[in-house]
Amino acid sequence: MTAVRRTVALVLAGGIAMAATILPAAPALAHGAPTQPISRTAACATGGEQEGAAACRAARAANGGPFGNFDNLRLPNVNGRDAEVIPDGSLCSGDLPDFQGLDLARTDWPATKLAAGSTLTIRYRGTIPHQGTFRVYLTKQGYDPKQPLGWDDLGSKPILTVQDPPLRDGSYRMSAKLPKDRTGRHVLYTVWQTSSTPDTYYSCSDLQLKESVAVAATTRAAGATSASPKPKASRSVEPGVVASPQEAAGPAVAGAPQESEETWLRPASAQSDDAQDRVALGHQIIIAALIVIAGVLAGAGFKRLRAARRG
Repeated sequence: MTAVRRTVALVLAGGIAMAATILPAAPALAHGAPTQPISRTAACATGGEQEGAAACRAARAANGGPFGNFDNLRLPNVNGRDAEVIPDGSLCSGDLPDFQGLDLARTDWPATKLAAGSTLTIRYRGTIPHQGTFRVYLTKQGYDPKQPLGWDDLGSKPILTVQDPPLRDGSYRMSAKLPKDRTGRHVLYTVWQTSSTPDTYYSCSDLQLKESVAVAATTRAAGATSASPKPKASRSVEPGVVASPQEAAGPAVAGAPQESEETWLRPASAQSDDAQDRVALGHQIIIAALIVIAGVLAGAGFKRLRAARRG
């Protein structure tokens, strides 16, 4: 019986060693962060989609090293006192030293391109599910990305509040209508206050917003009317709406370099939740196969021992 146990132990040890060489190291479990629109942590943390971007490199340099886990930017016992606990200029990091580089005031953070007034789809990756409430804020028109983000930049009311949204394929799914009066660079600030733990999570997602078709048409019509030598009546643009960067710059000057839309970062195809789920499923299949192989080898060992005893 001792020989049998030794054989089984050797087989299982071999299977475990084989699994260690085949499977990559499993990431440490944390809790959650937005992957659509991509957040600064999901873009810049180790393995992030845009970790090679200039803003991400600068953030790591300011951070003094790699960031913590992309889905682990959280503070305990805030209990809705966000503005009291997190000072202006530290909203994106939650005032945590491990993420301080995320607070850099820059205009080149990896951004998702959207139209003002469109429906925003949010996918918030939940590596460890929790119950709780999401509050999603958008910076006000006139926000200056060259200045540190402060609470006054967000306004007093979120554009979306959702309690316990559905978790599908590893992500919480939500949607919100973007205001029509926002253009240019903006920050989507997501607060996840969990009710099943004492923690609150924070994240910044950068957006590049263009005028909606309807607002752009109104802007052009207003410009044409004001340029007419004998206007019949004055018309104004919808309150809060500003001209797009191209229109505000006026006619192009021959030979002058022009900003191309192609220089804007397209929406980051946040790490596909489905792809990650397929990888996880593949790992489970491999582990199951190794266990089966170990069982077969153990059975063969038993047979050999019985045959040896009979002989």
